[in-house]
Amino acid sequence: MNDTVQRPDISVVVPVFNEGANLGPLAARLVPALERAGVTFEVIFIDDGSHDESLARLKALCATEPRFRALSFSRNFGKEIAIAAGLDEARGAAAVIMDSDLQHPPEVIPQFIEKWRAGYKNVFGQRADRATDPKLRTVFTGLFYRLLEKVGDVSLPPGAGDFRLLDRQAVDALLSMRERARFNKGLYAWIGFSTIGVPFDVEARASGESKFDFTRLARFALDGLLSFSSMPLMIWTYVGLVISVFALGMAGYYWVRTMLFGVDTPGFPTLVVSIAFFSGVQLLSLGVLGEYIGRIFNEVKGRPLYLVAERIEGAGGDAAKMDARRHRGETP
Repeated sequence: MNDTVQRPDISVVVPVFNEGANLGPLAARLVPALERAGVTFEVIFIDDGSHDESLARLKALCATEPRFRALSFSRNFGKEIAIAAGLDEARGAAAVIMDSDLQHPPEVIPQFIEKWRAGYKNVFGQRADRATDPKLRTVFTGLFYRLLEKVGDVSLPPGAGDFRLLDRQAVDALLSMRERARFNKGLYAWIGFSTIGVPFDVEARASGESKFDFTRLARFALDGLLSFSSMPLMIWTYVGLVISVFALGMAGYYWVRTMLFGVDTPGFPTLVVSIAFFSGVQLLSLGVLGEYIGRIFNEVKGRPLYLVAERIEGAGGDAAKMDARRHRGETP
């Protein structure tokens, strides 16, 4: 079997977590969009430890569509890891990453493919607005991206997210980075390559609610900041310097005052406030160090990124071969 049969043009990676109600509508729109683009393709669903009917729906879809495959994790590892697993499995000359809730419209994918054929290797969907997001989330998201722009090692294009097409060379670059505290948006920017955005309108979720609550988003933002910036560590160097200069200045002031006016009765409230303040500064600095050390600890343990509980192949076995034969007009 030659490479053109084994390798489809496009691999679509779809992380899934409790999105059972959305999988049917997604498949109904995704397959026609890819067929209109005139490419051979495979769709790889990653069930990230769902506890609804998602896995059963995926099995049903794979049973009727030879170009679908699925992995089911042993537990929930998170969306960033699910994307990494999907890229591990992707056999295509390029990979498209998209959500399963239909907020990433499949009809935009042919535009990605056009840009890829024009020579771009990192084609991202650029959100036209954030009208579908809660106002508070929009505000905090904007603040985070501005902060990362100022102190981070990468520059994130405005409106860019996971919805994108990556050429095989870009996919292989991502796969070479096996870090566990993954911030994929930063990794997409870090690998570089020729990049272009394709504007799109975010649709309302077909069903259900977002799985990212404020706590998860805050943790995700922290992972992004600590993964691509050492500024949180440097801040405490500057804070320590300022406090040391202030302390030396105060020492000089009290020495002069004592020489001129004698010894004052020390103020107990001032002493308590000073001790509490500097103790808080020390604990904050230790907390920042702890975040970095915790990430080092997780990396050096060398555990796998994820564990697969079950693999589901598409109907008829080799999905890529079946799809290639269809593309050439042959009978499967």
